[in-house]
Amino acid sequence: MTQRPFCKGPIEPRRVEHIHRWQGEMFILRNVPADVCTQCSEAFFGPDALRDMEAIASKSVEPQGYRSVPVYSL
Repeated sequence: MTQRPFCKGPIEPRRVEHIHRWQGEMFILRNVPADVCTQCSEAFFGPDALRDMEAIASKSVEPQGYRSVPVYSL
């Protein structure tokens, strides 16, 4: 894909930080390969990245660290 279907922005490969939610848990994934729209910043992940995310979410990979995040309700 070289252009985002909706906003028509150009796509370029990047490494991103992605917040992944899986079965009520939240994971912060760094250095994830993605194709990113330079106009709207939407990220598209390929099959290899998605497979790696699933492996991490299923706890087959040990985390490199932990972060505390504030939680708010509106």
